[in-house]
Amino acid sequence: MSHGATILGGIAGTSLTPAERDFFRAADPWGFILFGRNVESPDQLRRLTGELRDAVGRDAVITIDQEGGRVQRMRAPHWREWCPPLDQAGAGARAIWLRYRLIGAELRAAGIDSDCAPTLDVAQDDTHPFLRNRCFGTDPARVAELGRACADGLLAAGVLPVMKHMPGHGRAVADSHKDLPVVAAAEADLARLDFAPFRALADLPMGMTAHIRFTALDDAPATASQRMIGLIRQQIGFDGLLMTDDITMNALSGSEADRATASIRAGCDLVLHCNRDIAGMEPVVAAAGRMGHEAMRRADAALAMRQAPQDDDLKALWDEYSRLVPTAADA
Repeated sequence: MSHGATILGGIAGTSLTPAERDFFRAADPWGFILFGRNVESPDQLRRLTGELRDAVGRDAVITIDQEGGRVQRMRAPHWREWCPPLDQAGAGARAIWLRYRLIGAELRAAGIDSDCAPTLDVAQDDTHPFLRNRCFGTDPARVAELGRACADGLLAAGVLPVMKHMPGHGRAVADSHKDLPVVAAAEADLARLDFAPFRALADLPMGMTAHIRFTALDDAPATASQRMIGLIRQQIGFDGLLMTDDITMNALSGSEADRATASIRAGCDLVLHCNRDIAGMEPVVAAAGRMGHEAMRRADAALAMRQAPQDDDLKALWDEYSRLVPTAADA
């Protein structure tokens, strides 16, 4: 059965209003994304995730940004505070696996079964501060190793990882929330460094595009570029479910409906739309339309990787993590 080609985040508060419930039932998005405004307590969050799934009548994927550091929607006192990924990259792959296995357990307990991580962008000296410490490092092989550990930890927790930002955001010196970053690197340099971690993890179930213009390849930002989506599919080899980054960000031009149309036309499977009310979501839902056959095939493959959590001793995992990352015990 086909669903709306959207992941929607326009939930105003900590519970669904009747109008939101009715809208989501009609829109039938493939999934949802939550933000800090939707998070209050464990019991409240479990109720909200249940309300969202009840609205669409199925076990829809619910994702969130829970990287650690600034990008962490679930915070103390109810959940652990996590350092930015770059701050703990030196602790090694086992520590990163433990970190995201524990993050995944917190998510799954709240009814959330996807995390917009790992960030596989390769940091540069001039990477914009909004992104730099969200990366795992400056070496593509190391980024791939730690990104794999992150993804495997989430999968062990029963949480679907979403690697981002394809095909690479690390060279951007502008914040794509505010402006369109323009990268002038040669294609060979991009392939060697920026694309490499995504090639190494091309088997992951889900990915997110970058709102970046790569001048050596196309004038359109990657999210709306047939050539760039083709590169993600062929050169990088990713056949997983591909969502846009949030199309309400200022890096993209035109109306949000126009952005949705361009993204689907370029080859994205899903439009990620955040931070708008029902009136703002309606034209985007109409423009994105329904998921096509290939998008549904990829969605089904992603859902097949959403397994029950491993039967791990979470206290023992936390104790091990605290030994590998001594400052974690202070978090």
